[in-house]
Amino acid sequence: MGYIFVFLIGFGLAVTGGVTMIAYLNFLPAGLSWADYFIFIQGRIECYFLPIGILIMAFVIYRFPNRL
Repeated sequence: MGYIFVFLIGFGLAVTGGVTMIAYLNFLPAGLSWADYFIFIQGRIECYFLPIGILIMAFVIYRFPNRL
């Protein structure tokens, strides 16, 4: 039960970070370059949720007991 809860936390973090990064892509039509975009998202803490969530999910999938 604990693995599923931790997996869902990782999934929620990954979704939050991914949606935030996609939402910030709207700055590109406003005149920002790709370099400016990447510099901008480096300073936003919510953009780090995507890799953190993926790492948490990968850890839980690796550690989940596989008894078939």
